[in-house]
Amino acid sequence: MTALQTESSRAERLDLAVLYAEVRGFTRVSAILEPAVVIARISEFFTMVVAAVEAHEGVVRSVLNDNLIATFGGAANALHAVEAAQEIQRNFPQIEEAWQHDYGIRAAAAMGLHRGDVVVGPVSGAPPVQIITIGDGVSVAERLLHRARAGETILSKTVMDGLDPAATNIDVQKLPDLIIQRREPLEIYAIALDTRLDFT
Repeated sequence: MTALQTESSRAERLDLAVLYAEVRGFTRVSAILEPAVVIARISEFFTMVVAAVEAHEGVVRSVLNDNLIATFGGAANALHAVEAAQEIQRNFPQIEEAWQHDYGIRAAAAMGLHRGDVVVGPVSGAPPVQIITIGDGVSVAERLLHRARAGETILSKTVMDGLDPAATNIDVQKLPDLIIQRREPLEIYAIALDTRLDFT
C-alpha cells in the first residue's frame, strides 16, 4: 500500500468529497487468525481501495482499524468519489472469494460518501507530524458509513447534486432522511446490492 499523502504544509478549509470505507465481517474473525494473516489480509483490502482512490484523483487521508478515509477535490469531486466507490465494490468480490475459500471469512465493503466542508492541515504534538482531516464533511460521511449495510454505498444529497445525471452511470434508491441533531434532515441515497448481506 502506498504511503498516506501529506502534501499540505498549512491548514486549509476545502470543499471536498469524502469517501469513508470499511470492510464488514473481518474484524470479528481477526481474533482467531494468526496476527501475520490478519495484517496480510486487511492489507489486501487497503491496497485495493488505495488503488481505486488514486485512479480517480483522490487522496488517502487516514487508515485505522478496518476503515479508510479518502478525499476528492476539484469541480468533479463528487463524480470521482462515486467512481472510486463503484470500482471498490466491483473489485472486492475477488478478495472476499479468496478470504472465504481460505479462512471461511464472509466479508463485504461498505461506504459512506458526502461532500462538504473539510479542514486539512498538519498537527504536531507527537512525532511524526501528521496531516489531519476534520470537519462536517468527514463526520457526515462516517454517519453514512454506519447507515450502510454490508455491500452498500450510501451517498448524501450533496454528492448527488454534484453529479451530471446524463454522464453518470449510477442506479440509486432514496432512503429515509438522515436525522442529525440541530440541523436539517439530510437526503440520502443507496447504491444497494440485489441481495442484502446482513451477516454482521
